[in-house]
Amino acid sequence: MHYLPDAERTKRLTTDELRSGFLVQDLFTPGTIALRHIDLDRVVLGGAVPLGTPLKLEAPASFKSAYFAERRELGVLNVGAGGSVTVDGKAIHLAARDVLYVGRGSREVTFASDDSDNPARFYLVSYPAHAAHPTTLAARATAESSELGSAERANQRCIAKYIHAAGVQSAQLVMGVTQLMPGSVWNTMPSHTHARRTEVYLYFDLPSDAVVVHLVGEPSETRHLIVRNEEVALSPPWSVHSGCGTTNYAFCWAMGGENQDYTDMQSVDMGDLR
Repeated sequence: MHYLPDAERTKRLTTDELRSGFLVQDLFTPGTIALRHIDLDRVVLGGAVPLGTPLKLEAPASFKSAYFAERRELGVLNVGAGGSVTVDGKAIHLAARDVLYVGRGSREVTFASDDSDNPARFYLVSYPAHAAHPTTLAARATAESSELGSAERANQRCIAKYIHAAGVQSAQLVMGVTQLMPGSVWNTMPSHTHARRTEVYLYFDLPSDAVVVHLVGEPSETRHLIVRNEEVALSPPWSVHSGCGTTNYAFCWAMGGENQDYTDMQSVDMGDLR
């Protein structure tokens, strides 16, 4: 179990301690499934990169369950080339940036790539589920999308909602993708917190020589993480979660907690950031 520092301790952490507490790395290793169980509403994050042989999702020992989705739901985003997810014998194809919702009670989940030389890269987000909802594909082309920000403020972006109250139904998972437009580098600014939810950001489609400076901490006590491609920043309810990149990029946001209201947030005035 990955435990996060609390707000008071975060004020005194070194760079390495901040990174250990709030950054998840090395999720995407060819030929394997990597999982991290995190004490943020009991979220599990993972990466699956199948090559020639399909990869089966197993329940980690920390679940104390017979199979992964016995008491959980799962969101799967493909950030690589084409591939498929087979759920209880039914294969579902995912192109780049398609999302699959896997409902509680799904007994067997496996991942495969169309081409092992150019594999799929499946990002996994799982929360405990109090209700069962059907496994559903949310294609990139059909996601609810909106544009926010402006080029003048360097935050022009497109937000695509996949799993949410008005889209694919879930017990508590809310999940989508934000794409920054060319010339725009700021995300989630002005910033906010989520008193009733936790959130995780997977940054992706970043060139190897690019980074995002991601803000964490209370609004009056911000710290920063240097985040690279396919790394995840963790955000507890008391922390802001904003970032500025050295180029434009994309990120997957996922939330779990008391409700699924996308607008349930506490805005932070720019004058209050420190």
